[in-house]
Amino acid sequence: MFVGEVPGDEEDLKGHPFVGPAGRLFDKALEEVGIDRSQTYVTNVVKHFKWKPSPRGKRRLHEKPNAMETRACAPWLGAEIRVVQPRILVCLGATAAQALLGKDFRVTKQRGQWIESEHASKTLATYHPSAILRAPDPEMREEQYRNFVADLVKVESAL
Repeated sequence: MFVGEVPGDEEDLKGHPFVGPAGRLFDKALEEVGIDRSQTYVTNVVKHFKWKPSPRGKRRLHEKPNAMETRACAPWLGAEIRVVQPRILVCLGATAAQALLGKDFRVTKQRGQWIESEHASKTLATYHPSAILRAPDPEMREEQYRNFVADLVKVESAL
């Protein structure tokens, strides 16, 4: 089970998680490590698309959900976890990690480490694919992508 932050513009329009630019990067990484996405469950902590208009007014830009929105959606995420009963839970980004592992969890310090959690026998947090896409330069994007893939290799090895 993979848990992200919030639907993006394309996800909101299509009604499916991780189908936009971040989803395409996610799919590329899964394929690279040999994880079949059709054998996974992918969802988000917050179930609604939170956005603001772009400066040019052509796109709806994603906004980070606040604590109240995360709490409001917690019953739905909890129900998904109970139904799916994942053996492995991967938190994609800080919002997912903090929602599921506690507000003090830091992806920057604990990324790629197996964590004990009440949600799955194995839990790991890593970068959100959209964070990789927003990295300030190509070298940083490549480094974060390689770290993301390395984390997914750990997941694939545990399957």
